[in-house]
Amino acid sequence: MRIAVDALGGDRAPGAVVVGALRALGEDGDLSVVLVGPPEAIRPHLGESAPALEAAGRLVLHPARERIDPEEEPVKAVRAKPESTLVQAVRLVRDGAADAAVSAGSTGALLAAGLFALGRLPGVLRPALAPVLPTAGGRGVMVVDVGASADARPEHLRQHALLAVRYAEAVLGWERPSVGLLNVGAEKTKGNALAKAAYALLEAAPIRFVGNVEARDVLFGAADIVVTDGFTGNVFLKATEGAAAFVLALLKDAFRSGLRAKLGAMFLLPELRALKDRLDYAAYGGTPLLGLRRPLIKAHGASGPEAIAQAIAVAKSAAGIAFAAALGREEDGADAGEGRAAEEETGAGDAEGEPGDRGGP
Repeated sequence: MRIAVDALGGDRAPGAVVVGALRALGEDGDLSVVLVGPPEAIRPHLGESAPALEAAGRLVLHPARERIDPEEEPVKAVRAKPESTLVQAVRLVRDGAADAAVSAGSTGALLAAGLFALGRLPGVLRPALAPVLPTAGGRGVMVVDVGASADARPEHLRQHALLAVRYAEAVLGWERPSVGLLNVGAEKTKGNALAKAAYALLEAAPIRFVGNVEARDVLFGAADIVVTDGFTGNVFLKATEGAAAFVLALLKDAFRSGLRAKLGAMFLLPELRALKDRLDYAAYGGTPLLGLRRPLIKAHGASGPEAIAQAIAVAKSAAGIAFAAALGREEDGADAGEGRAAEEETGAGDAEGEPGDRGGP
């Protein structure tokens, strides 16, 4: 399985990306990686294992020197920079030179490049971002959408629920995952017009729909999959990240408050490190872009080596199934024109925001 990786995507590129790719290669002998970026920027970060990996064909450097910056308007940037690392990584998937692609760069640009180069699955109206977040004592919760498109119609939410269920079953191995609708109350009559209309569609869909889920219950496993529009989902995601960072800051202050607290922290150090890892939103690997014909995985913009390695593992898992066959069983007709769809969905300069990046779009 060969994964294309955008070597210049993310705040810590190229170093963290290259080290993460090498870590993924060391953990999986059946994996090959194409690092897309300037060879002169990549090679200083390659370790002692790189020559053997290159000789075996498991590590390939694909030259590309342009970078799409997060503040650039996504569609214009993708069109103006066809030789950028992000666009080239996606085109490797389109051309069959890679089975999936990973980028920690601009969410909007990755979505636009995916729409232009790969296209949507038959019948899919809009793609969606669907990260898996940690839950208290559970396997996690998938939240969809968290920012691929800010505005949504009820039918979009229904489709996103179906795509998420199919992905969870095929890639994550979740059996009959439950689906909830993010809302301001648990009662069926709660919510705005979008929520009420989406509730009716989800209730009639061939999924295990469990009704409305309040935001405070999402991370306690009220449903395996929680569906919402991209704007609300992105706000929820960033509020969750902020709350996690706040809790960690409070704990740090508490354990620095005196000698007794510092001694207690020493005894609890392994548990505290484990807690920090669970609350670190940058360490949860990659987020799939559901609804495209081939797997594209969005890594967090602040990803370190471990998060990059996990994102590559997610990409391999997604590429290991018959992706289009597993996810593309929609009966409705798709909107005409992938280029126009990209304009509509990302043309606001990625106004939806990147999942997890606190600096905005």
